[in-house]
Amino acid sequence: MSSTLIKNIKIINEGESIIGSILITDDIISSIYTTSDDLPKADEIIDGTGKILLPGVIDDQVHFREPGLTHKAEIYTEAKAAVAGGTTSFMEMPNTKPQATTHEVLEEKYNIASNRSIANYSFYIGATNDNLDELLKTDPEKVCGIKVFMGSSTGNMLVDNEDTLAGIFSKAPTIITAHCEDEDTIQANLKTYKDKYGEDVPFEMHHLIRSEEACYKSSSKAAALARKHGARLHILHLTTAKELELLDQNIAIEDRKITGEVCVHHLWFTNEDYKKYGARIKWNPAIKTMSDRDALRKAVANDVLTVVATDHAPHTKEEKEGTYFKAPSGGPLVQHSLVAMLEMAKDGIFTYEQVVNKMCHAPAQLFQVKNRGFIREGYKADLVIIDPESEWTVSSDNIVSKCGWSPFEGQSFSHKVSHTFVNGHLAFNNGIFNENKMGERLTFNR
Repeated sequence: MSSTLIKNIKIINEGESIIGSILITDDIISSIYTTSDDLPKADEIIDGTGKILLPGVIDDQVHFREPGLTHKAEIYTEAKAAVAGGTTSFMEMPNTKPQATTHEVLEEKYNIASNRSIANYSFYIGATNDNLDELLKTDPEKVCGIKVFMGSSTGNMLVDNEDTLAGIFSKAPTIITAHCEDEDTIQANLKTYKDKYGEDVPFEMHHLIRSEEACYKSSSKAAALARKHGARLHILHLTTAKELELLDQNIAIEDRKITGEVCVHHLWFTNEDYKKYGARIKWNPAIKTMSDRDALRKAVANDVLTVVATDHAPHTKEEKEGTYFKAPSGGPLVQHSLVAMLEMAKDGIFTYEQVVNKMCHAPAQLFQVKNRGFIREGYKADLVIIDPESEWTVSSDNIVSKCGWSPFEGQSFSHKVSHTFVNGHLAFNNGIFNENKMGERLTFNR
């Protein structure tokens, strides 16, 4: 039995901020102390004076590219990037090669993670127009959810058959997550801008091609299906003010049927930034206007949006150097998501408590993750220590993701992750990784 005491640290948890101490015994938070009197002995003691303790971040949307796309990223490298950024658990998407649209492929991914991921993990099973029977085999206690691409996607994962959609939304044994962009609208917009600019469409047009109309048309269709069939729907990476009206609001998370996620890049950048960053901030759905960004920020603060995540989706530098039609959408974000959110809290956009709620508590509640996402006695010791006054700058020499670049390169942050515990194991300590223990498969109380 091993033990670690983190003492005299500011604990941000469940809407409160207190100075206290935490005892970790093996993989569990065994005791929480609110005074410094009679603290127990431990094998290791960390003095947290001046630092902040948070639950580990749970990222409900990442693309770690394995199997089949490992020239971009691997579960091994991206799990390390996650842990370096304070993310202790991730839920990974099915558009790999082969696509995770069968439970056989899904279990192969779980097997890779069990041997290669220092973070905790779960994997979505992907929907197609012809795999409904496979989706219905999903064990809701062992798989985070079903992913439906209700818009353009790789391979055959665009689900546009109405009977299939009705079957998914009426019979899904677990939560449905959806990428919502209307393909017909996007194609019409693409033709317009290609006719105008040829092959060299400016990146500034991306938010007009993958437009508010394209997003709302698809997300409203998904919401209507969910309401018709009583399904549990989580709309991923919302980007527009208009879509917020589709979400259940002003009720407890566990009672919401339709929820929304927003990603950090949609809270940070605006369409004006395409001129500077170009393909480096080309994501699908697109980063939209400042008014959309401000509405999304307000919706996080007002609890309209339920979860903040990343849509971490690395591509190589060479791939991103292409012109508009050649440069793929997506980018790395998981290493810098927490510090970016904390920086926005420093600027008064959010509070620390809101950041913790949206990145740690709410994903655990929404997906019913077992014994994680909170600092509670008896819960898994997934914990992050933050130094709030340790300025550093993102550069190629401190990026952990395999792709070696970040849209935040050159950005300075005042908050820095110093320690990350995964199941009580100190996996990251001031820049040094300890890979002696792998993360665990997430389980769900469903």
